[in-house]
Amino acid sequence: MKRLPVIFKRQLNNYLSSPATYFGVAMFLITNTTLGFYIGNFLNGNPTDLHAFFQFHPWLYLFFIPFISTLLWSDEHNENARSFTNTLPVSALELTLGKFLAAWTVCALTLALDFPLVIIINYLAMADNSTILGQFIGSWLLAGAYLSFSCLVCVVAYNRLIIFGITLALLLLTSTLSSVLDMLTHQAPIWVIDSLISLNPRVRFSAIDSGLLTLHDTSYFISMIIAFLTATTLTLNFRKG
Repeated sequence: MKRLPVIFKRQLNNYLSSPATYFGVAMFLITNTTLGFYIGNFLNGNPTDLHAFFQFHPWLYLFFIPFISTLLWSDEHNENARSFTNTLPVSALELTLGKFLAAWTVCALTLALDFPLVIIINYLAMADNSTILGQFIGSWLLAGAYLSFSCLVCVVAYNRLIIFGITLALLLLTSTLSSVLDMLTHQAPIWVIDSLISLNPRVRFSAIDSGLLTLHDTSYFISMIIAFLTATTLTLNFRKG
């Protein structure tokens, strides 16, 4: 894992030097702030946390994560670059972790730019800062889970438009899974429906967004990240072989 920091810094520099990154971050922040104030009715209630804003994160990530994922393997999208990468003394695990951690760092920096909202709510009301911290952590974990899935898509499909489309479609399918299962309530045992719904990342995040950051939900997101990164690493090894 000696080369992991090098890969991480290189990928993070690629993100920070790309105008597309700043465009994506700006659109995420502007849309989230607008939705929180006007649809989430942040100022009309008596909020103690940032639920008015974080409730929209699962839906905003459906576009934000696929967008930044198109930059995740940008250097490996052409055949010559892929051939060159395969000859480097870098393991598939180092390559996967380095790129994933760089993208996850961009997500963390994006969430950090929401800090003015924390100042606003502490000024306006008796804020529940422990719940707010849980909401930030939960959102970051959700972004990590979606990113880990995107990593797998990126090593299977090299075209940026295809990567965006596949990632968006599958994340949207996952996010709407609970609604589909609700319609099948009378067609299958309730315990089967409940078990499948509990696997929905959006449902897990909703519990955290409500102020319930539990070890169970945290373990779920971490396990999901590990599973998809493992699949990505195995796929890279298979392609190299």
